Parts: sequence; C-alpha cells; structure tokens
Amino acid sequence: MARGTALPEDLRQLASETLLAHFSACCEGAVIVDKAGCIVWMNDGYPVRLGIEVPSCVVGQPIEKIIPNSLMRQVVQSGQPMLLDIMEYGEQAFVVTRLPLRDEAGEVVGAVGFMLYDDPRRLAPLIDRYQRLRSDLAEVRRKLAEARRAKYTFADFVGAGALSSALKQAARRAARTTAPVLILGETGTGKELLAQAIHAAGARSESPFVAVNIAAVPETLLEAEFFGVAPGAYTGAERGGRDGKFKLADGGTLFLDEIGDMSPALQAKLLRTLQEGEFEPVGSNRLATVDVRVVAATSRDLERMVAEGHFRADLYYRLNVITLRTPPLRERLEDLALLADYLVDEICRHRGMPPRGISTSAVNRLCRHDWPGNVRELKNVLERALLMSDSETLEADDLNAVMQVSACLAEAADSAPLGIAEAVARAERDAIQRALRDSRGNKAEAARRLGISRAALYEKIAGLGIEILAD
Repeated sequence: MARGTALPEDLRQLASETLLAHFSACCEGAVIVDKAGCIVWMNDGYPVRLGIEVPSCVVGQPIEKIIPNSLMRQVVQSGQPMLLDIMEYGEQAFVVTRLPLRDEAGEVVGAVGFMLYDDPRRLAPLIDRYQRLRSDLAEVRRKLAEARRAKYTFADFVGAGALSSALKQAARRAARTTAPVLILGETGTGKELLAQAIHAAGARSESPFVAVNIAAVPETLLEAEFFGVAPGAYTGAERGGRDGKFKLADGGTLFLDEIGDMSPALQAKLLRTLQEGEFEPVGSNRLATVDVRVVAATSRDLERMVAEGHFRADLYYRLNVITLRTPPLRERLEDLALLADYLVDEICRHRGMPPRGISTSAVNRLCRHDWPGNVRELKNVLERALLMSDSETLEADDLNAVMQVSACLAEAADSAPLGIAEAVARAERDAIQRALRDSRGNKAEAARRLGISRAALYEKIAGLGIEILAD
C-alpha cells in the first residue's frame, strides 16, 4: 500500500472524530449519553448555555436530571434519529438534533445531541422557504384538480327543440345514478360535452373527470394509459412509476371516447376492471382497486361490430346500461338559430372581438346546409365568417363567402384537364373522403374500408391535404 494511503476503517474513524470535533466546535452545544441515558460527555459550550456553574458535575447524571425536556433516552431506546426538533429549557428554546450511536455490531450504545441554534427564529428563512414550496405545491394541485373537473353543464348543451329536450331529460336521469352510460352519435354532436354535463350534475361532481380519446392513443400505449406503469417496469420508465387514467379518475368519472376503436385484447382487460374494480399496472404483480363511473362514447355502430365479432358482446352489455343518442344537427334544425347565436357570442369572447349578431337571412342560409360535421362544422363556419366580415351582424352573403369556397374550387378543378398523377391523387382523395364520410369520421374504420393501415391513412390525409373534422 502506498505511503499515506489510509485504510477504510481508519477513514471512518477519522471522519467520526472529525465530525464530532467539528460539530462540537461550531454548534452551540453537544452532549453524549450512554445506553443507560446517562451523560458521558459535554462540550464546553453546553453547560454555559444551560447555566450550569460546575460542568464536571453533570457527567454520570441521567440526562433528564440535567435537561428535563431532553428526548435523548428515547433516541437510545428506539434507535431512530431526531434530525430537527425544538427543545425547551426553562424560558429558553433551542433547535437540536439527536443521533443514535452504534457499535461495530450495529447495537445502539448511546446517543449524541447537538444544539444547533439557541433561537428557533434563526430557522425562519428555512421555514419560510418550506412554506412557499408547500404553497406552490398546493396551488399546482388545485389547478390540476380544476383541470380535471367538468367544464360543461347541461346549460352548455344548447337546444330547446323536442330532440334536444328529450336528450337532456334522459341525461339528467342518468346523472342521478352511477350506472355506466353509452353515448352514441355522429362526430361533432357534443358527446363529450354531454358526458361532462352528466358528471357535473351527479354526486361525483367534486371528483375528477378524466377523458381518454382511444383513437388518438397508439395501440401499444393504451394499456399504460389506462392502468399506469409500475416503477422500473421497462427501460426508460419513470423511476417513481406513473398513474394511469383509471387511478387519476378514482372516485370520479372516466370518459372513454371512441370506445369502438379498442382492440379485443384491451377490451378483455377493460371488462375485468369494470366488473371487479381492480387492475394491474404495467410491470406490476399487485392489484390496485379503483372506483370510477364510466361514460363511453362512439360514432360507430357497436351492435354491428358485436355481430361481426369486432367488439366483445359482454363488454358491450356492460357499457350499454344507459344509452343516449346525440342527434345530428340536420335533425334538429329548430335549434339552429339559438345555437348559432350562442356560438357567435362564444367566438367573439374567445377572439376578443366586439359583440356581433346574426341575421334571420343568415340563419335561413345555415338551415339549407346538410352539416355532415354537425356543431363542430357550424362553429368553424361561423368563426371564419366573423373573422372575414366587418359588419356588426352576419348576413347570408357573409356565410356564402366561406361556405361556397369548397364548391367553387371543386367546379374549377372539374373544368381543367388533369394529368395522370393529378387524376390518381383526386381518385385517392375522393375514396378517402367517401370512406371517412361512410365511417362517420372514424379513421380506423375508414382505413379498414380502404384496405390500408391507419398509419398509411394518416399519411395520405396529410399528403393530399384532406381536411377532416376530429371527433
């Protein structure tokens, strides 16, 4: 061994001696007791702080006789340190720390205590920082809780016609229970809005509302999205693990949008969770219990999917306890005037524009449209018209300017000669648009109709510049 190189045991002994000397020198006081709780040593400063005139008389005395409020004996008996405490002595208060002392076999043979400060107010900067951190954490948790609460109520589902009134009455009945709800309807008809309204009107309104769009999450990630990931489940996993949507929605409502896009394997796991109220996080062998109210929605024909074997019948019956159907906009044109007026006000507030109105002629123009994209398409048309018009009231001509652009482009394209590549692109575009329309905007179903993968469909949609309305 090279000269001057110390053995590990020597280093530990040196560190112990150095630390004890350092603490006893820089602290206000230091004391050591043996296994019986009797004082075996005090540094020079401690007796002075305690007002002891003859320091040598404290050695061998029980610690409580010299310092009545000392907890050193408790540290010896429990073997647990007290890293930060406030000890009262007469009219004084000291900030102290207490540590157990162990022999080579690990047995507790005594304890050492240090008086860090003779005035607890010297901890004020540390306590203030701790309080600020707690306050910041509480604010973050509050904002997160608000984000997971329902943003919409039944008042936001605009409509006074027969279909809308019947739907809201049925949804209010559903809100009084905790039974699963299945919402069926075309894209853009307000399925999530209705789900949030049911949650907000129910007994779980103060608990989280958590939504998952199954069609928007890759199939390989859905299980982790639902059930969470255990710590160290796989390479790259978060060290502390991650809660899934079921855990986040515990005590509240879990909204499963586009439930028809779920794979058969995940359908089986979802069914077990709904039946038993328990699940296993990815990479874990332990069951976690959960209490959630499930509201599912889809634009697909689940009954046909069950008949064709694409959706589990037992899961369908589990979800289909209360069924609500959101009517397409073309079937409730009596709501169009009220809905358009509401959307114009909302758009103006959101865009920071002065309040605007909409004329009767403009509403009549809206009624002549088929609205395949339903309320979402209506909002898009109104927003474009408002941004392109300077008038205080939207007129029919303002709407024609934005609603006839697509028709004009199609007419111009029809009159021009096409090359082979352009003709192929148009054919692909028409086929994709038709498949999307027939599948009511469901990309997975459209891809199956076209005989291509969903990833290939997304590439073609982006490459051909096809505008689609997300569900």
